[in-house]
Amino acid sequence: MLPAWVRGVDRTVGRRLNASASWHVHDRAYTRLSRAADHGLLWYSIAATLFALGRRRAAIRGVASMLVASVTSDVVVKSFFAGPRPLFDDVPAVRRLRIHPSTPSFPSGHSASAAGFATGVALESGRSGLVIGPLAAAVAYSRLHVGAHWLSDVVGGVAIGAGVALLGRIVVPARAHDEEVSDDEVEQVVELITLPASDDGRGVLIVMNQGAGTAVIRLDPRSTIANRLPAAMVRELEPDEDMDDVVREIMAGEDAPQVLGVYGGDGSVSRMAHLALEFDRPFLALPGGTFNHFSRTAGIESVDLAIDALQSGSGIAASVGELTAGGRTTTVLNAASIGIYPEFVAERTRRKATLGKWIGGVVATWRQVRDAEPIDITVGGRRARVWSVFASVGRNTPGQAATMQRRTLSDGVLDVRVLHARGSRLQAVAALSFGRATRAVLRALRLLPPASDIEHITATDIAISVQPRHGEATFYAHDGELERRPAVGDDGRYTLTCRILPKALRVYAPAPSRAQEVLDSTRR
Repeated sequence: MLPAWVRGVDRTVGRRLNASASWHVHDRAYTRLSRAADHGLLWYSIAATLFALGRRRAAIRGVASMLVASVTSDVVVKSFFAGPRPLFDDVPAVRRLRIHPSTPSFPSGHSASAAGFATGVALESGRSGLVIGPLAAAVAYSRLHVGAHWLSDVVGGVAIGAGVALLGRIVVPARAHDEEVSDDEVEQVVELITLPASDDGRGVLIVMNQGAGTAVIRLDPRSTIANRLPAAMVRELEPDEDMDDVVREIMAGEDAPQVLGVYGGDGSVSRMAHLALEFDRPFLALPGGTFNHFSRTAGIESVDLAIDALQSGSGIAASVGELTAGGRTTTVLNAASIGIYPEFVAERTRRKATLGKWIGGVVATWRQVRDAEPIDITVGGRRARVWSVFASVGRNTPGQAATMQRRTLSDGVLDVRVLHARGSRLQAVAALSFGRATRAVLRALRLLPPASDIEHITATDIAISVQPRHGEATFYAHDGELERRPAVGDDGRYTLTCRILPKALRVYAPAPSRAQEVLDSTRR
């Protein structure tokens, strides 16, 4: 049932692998590893070790994911796809298993079990996952090496195993990685405020960005908004409409809204926050983008949670940044940046129409690794050659060069990270990664820049003078949005300034978790 081109790739890979030179020790190692994983024995043994070392949740989740993945691949999927195994006689004798499998080929049950176990363990214990991951990959490859499976079988098995483990996280959420929490994590400080409540959405304007979040699959929020906020004014932006123009026209009319809200991604949320400040209105953020960085930090994980906060009048006083470039002022909710990240976003944007956001991002990453150049800046009277500068609203994660998501809500400072151009392009691109697990892998592979290359500046305002490269269109970015740089002055430079506006934005948000230090201004 697999496409003909997939089978063609399988045969080509199989022929080249079988024709490759054989090394007795190497081949025997893969053969023994493949046999060790029969019936999950290898993974049961590792699970027992993890259990004895106190990683009980990791062991249990790993075994559970492995069992479900095994049943899914061997019982369910094989019955639909089937397919013949590689020919036994084509496999070099030194690589052959003692008993060649006779069950249907697609997918590889060994690969599904390996990926399910490793992913399940990693969800509970990132460090354990880093150790087990390469072993799981070796088991998956061994099935190809010994001639028991085609390449597509192995890829399919890995996808099933990882998918089962990730779906399992939805059913039984993984516990936070306590073992990996740094003593230097940012302490959250939130100022709670009481905002006007609206049970039915009366007096609330919600602008919907139809193009937000198209890179991910999510439920359409229209029915939720209509059912829970029937009296709200909902305005969907057309592709050629500008949010600023639409909101200003509505605010100039009779009975202007008392609450400004938006459904969209980080860029749309940032723009509406700017308008909420301009018109001195409380702000309702309905997360609808790919990452939703600000909303996640504020605890607004869903449209329903945002509406809950509106109906209860629960809010926070969030600090924001004010970025000025060439006379234009913009509100920043997460971070503003210059250097390699804006150039990456520009390249991804150019590729998005033909390749899509994710593949376009891969191509953009490769182009940056190949072609990126550092920029010359002046900050605090000092000149520097740097890969990037990020100015985060509030204190951010120590040691991280790219601070794309804010970590605090009511902090009154900017946290500026300057990545000096002392290391390679690859290190500079790797520094753009976000997510604890991703950074842990890159750090283990020594692909992240050393701490000595990252300069930390904490300030309430900062000015950065940039000398753009001649003949190139350079950009700056804020909250994932790309902006073309302003015109240069007589000295061939332009200046970006950013200052903190402490607790300036009134945002509807649920009460923070118990791990946060709360300053409830309503009780003072």
